[in-house]
Amino acid sequence: MSKKLFSDFESVSAKAWKQKIQADLKGADYNETLIWNTTEDINVKPFYNKEDLENNALLNVSANSWSICQSIFVFDVEKSNAKAVNAIERGAENITFIVPNNDVSIAVLLRNIDATSTPLYFELQFLDADYAKQLSTIAGVSILTDTIGNLARSGNWFSTLKSDNETLEKIISANNKTLSVDLSLYQNAGASIVQQLAYSLAHANEYLNLLQNDLKSQIIFKVSVGTNYFFEIAKLRALRVLWKTLASEYNVIEDCHIIATPTKRNKTIYDYNTNMLRTTTECMSAILGGANTVCNLAYDAIYHKDNEFGERISRNQLLVLKHESYFDAVENASDGAYYIESLTQQLAEKALILFKDIEAKGGFLKLLKEGLIQKKTKESATKEQASFDTGAITLLGTNKHPNTEDRMKEDLELYPFLKMNARKTLIEPILERRLAETSEQNRLKTE
Repeated sequence: MSKKLFSDFESVSAKAWKQKIQADLKGADYNETLIWNTTEDINVKPFYNKEDLENNALLNVSANSWSICQSIFVFDVEKSNAKAVNAIERGAENITFIVPNNDVSIAVLLRNIDATSTPLYFELQFLDADYAKQLSTIAGVSILTDTIGNLARSGNWFSTLKSDNETLEKIISANNKTLSVDLSLYQNAGASIVQQLAYSLAHANEYLNLLQNDLKSQIIFKVSVGTNYFFEIAKLRALRVLWKTLASEYNVIEDCHIIATPTKRNKTIYDYNTNMLRTTTECMSAILGGANTVCNLAYDAIYHKDNEFGERISRNQLLVLKHESYFDAVENASDGAYYIESLTQQLAEKALILFKDIEAKGGFLKLLKEGLIQKKTKESATKEQASFDTGAITLLGTNKHPNTEDRMKEDLELYPFLKMNARKTLIEPILERRLAETSEQNRLKTE
């Protein structure tokens, strides 16, 4: 006669666990010693069990199996095509082309590439309905079109609000696989996880209001994943929950496609090999959080031009996770984990409250134009920066255990710091900035 594996053991209540912990603390205060309050105002407990979910059903966050993506900036179309073909031969399952202008020949760029077997994403840094229409005729191509994201990042529309909206509607009418929201900007600029989720939801809501139920395919969210391992897993899961909630109100497709990439915010130019460890755990968070597509960041991406070695290493990190670490063996691996389920629930609830507040004040675009989104993002970034400056946030090799013999001044092919270009903008742009920038600049001066 079969019986359940743990049927001979009595279940232990949360109260009993807490009493045992308090006894082991020998008089130390439980809350002060073991409760950790985060920047998201979530109290993280030392243990979780099924009682934490008694009032909240399991979220059942669905996600498909994930694919390995390589991002290619198209500077030379012939070389970019050759790089894409090579990447596919060496394990890339998706390609993202970052296209700077409409002079790029689609035919040359896609030579010897079958988009039906290797899905392609086109991140266009311009807005052109005719160019997008050409792409729309190719099966397997998705166009990442985010006019509001361009406004937030650059401070300007591509043209004007009216013109951008009209062009966006034309693009979507030609090919529904076009709408995307880039919330990586908010993460790289220092926004908290709750802010990232709320801003992306409010950002998407602006499009839904514009399109009025005319969205016939999945929306694509581009997400940057930070180093807070379990919270980042929960962030991606919460994003799916929130989008499903919003989409149901508009009767559009409730599933979404998530493209995840590691953040730049915690990357460093000194002890740069540590970046590989950071990107590995961040990709793990992305996979366990349910990202559909994972596009790794090369360890030297912030200070080197694109190069074969850095790209090969970043691609191989994902190949190892998929084929040697079996991160593709189980879908939704984090489902039912009490801690992650609890974090997901709390992040989603807090983000929904902030989203509702944004909508009550007039919506994302209004607050962006008034500078409130920028102000709140800066406040969050300043707090995080202060934590790094005081050592509460550790970046190995930079503010802890630095190699004083390390020299980087002659190895910088790209300017790795925030660039401030004097130009006229409609609104204040949201600026991406790494935590280690000031300390690195000071250190470079003394080399």
